[in-house]
Amino acid sequence: MTRRGFMAGIGAVAAGRAVAQDSAKLFAAVEGGDETAVRALVAGGADLEIRDATGRTPLLLATRLDRVAIAAALIDAGADVNAKDDIQDTPFLYAGAEGRNAILRTILASGRANLEDTNRYGGTALIPAAHHGHPETVGILLATAIDIDHVNNLGWTALLEAVILGDGGPTYQEIVACWSTPVPAASRTARA
Repeated sequence: MTRRGFMAGIGAVAAGRAVAQDSAKLFAAVEGGDETAVRALVAGGADLEIRDATGRTPLLLATRLDRVAIAAALIDAGADVNAKDDIQDTPFLYAGAEGRNAILRTILASGRANLEDTNRYGGTALIPAAHHGHPETVGILLATAIDIDHVNNLGWTALLEAVILGDGGPTYQEIVACWSTPVPAASRTARA
């Protein structure tokens, strides 16, 4: 090996370590809510798909913490909105399940959400949105091409979960009402 080749190899290893360190810093910046640091790390080439001990990506962490601007920056940079963690959550599924509507809209606007993807219970994003009492989220998802009649591993649809698992109060009445005036399938799109 020539000296030049050896030095190039050392430079590549050092560059790889720097990217790995920046990627690890990305989790800290997301958790700390430091949008400026996130943008700088992304611009510097931080790995958007790095995983933590539970298999979460920085985008899934931002979604869980409802860090809207940070999630948008990661989505704009090309982060995978369908990357699954160890319990089969994705940024898209989690945003739907937990009513993270600003992030959900950004994910849908990217055109990259897998509307057929399912969580660990075999449910699409619509099912936990209805179950957890998020009427606005249900409306957002019903305006997409998501399968409104999808049946999860427990044998339930989103509407069944809202009716049976909901408390019958105003929130769940609003969710059930979403099915009384559904958006026609021909006019539903992959975006909200």
